[in-house]
Amino acid sequence: MAATPVVVAIDGPSGTGKSSTSKAVAARMGLRYLDTGAQYRAITWWMLNAGIDVDDRDAVAAAAGKPTIVSGTDPLAPTIVVDGTDVAAPIRGRQVTGAVSAVSAVPEVRTRITELQRSIAAEARDGIVVEGRDIGTTVLPDAEVKIFLTASPEVRAARRSAELAGKPGAAAEVAATRAALLKRDAADSGRTTSPLAKADDATEVDTSELTLEQVIECVVTLIEERGRRSR
Repeated sequence: MAATPVVVAIDGPSGTGKSSTSKAVAARMGLRYLDTGAQYRAITWWMLNAGIDVDDRDAVAAAAGKPTIVSGTDPLAPTIVVDGTDVAAPIRGRQVTGAVSAVSAVPEVRTRITELQRSIAAEARDGIVVEGRDIGTTVLPDAEVKIFLTASPEVRAARRSAELAGKPGAAAEVAATRAALLKRDAADSGRTTSPLAKADDATEVDTSELTLEQVIECVVTLIEERGRRSR
C-alpha cells in the first residue's frame, strides 16, 4: 500500500505495457486507476455514432462538450460509460482505433477531456495511477511520480498483434501493426496541442526486454522511493 496519497503519471506510446502495468500497480498499492486513452476512444465512438465527420475539425470541436463520459477507477474492474452506455468493448474496435488520433488532435476535445481527467485525479483521495500520452507534461504536470514507458517498434507491434488477435500474429500482421503504430506515434507526437512527449522529470523505462512483472516491480519501487523521500 502507498503510505500517503500519490499521483502517478505513466505515459508512453501504444504497446509499451502502460495499461497492464498501470492497473497492476494501482491494485497492488491500493490506488485508483484511470485509462485516459479510453476517454478519447469514448468520445471518438460517440462522434462516429452521432454521424459526425471526424475529419471535420470544426464539427468535432462543436460537439466536444455534448457527450457525458464517466470513468470507473477501480483497477480490478475499470469501466467507461458514454451517455449511460457501456462502451468498454466497442471503443476497442478498428473504426474507433482508426479515428481516435484525428479526434484527439482537436484542441476543444483535449481541453474537455483534460478537465475531466484532472477532476477525477483530484477526487482520488487514496491516490491514483493515470496512464496516457500527455499526463506528466500537460494533464498532471505536478504528479509526484512520472514514468515514461518505451519499447522498440518491433516489440510493440508483436505485443499489439497478440493482444488484438488473442494469439501471436503472423509476420505480415505484425508488419502491418508496426506501420500502424508508427503512424499513430507520428500523429500523437506531431499534434500541436499536448503532443506525446516525455516530461523532463519523468523516469524512462524501456520495457522491450522486461517481463510485465519486472516492469510492475520497477514502477512500484519508484513509487515507494518517492514515499521514502517525502517522509
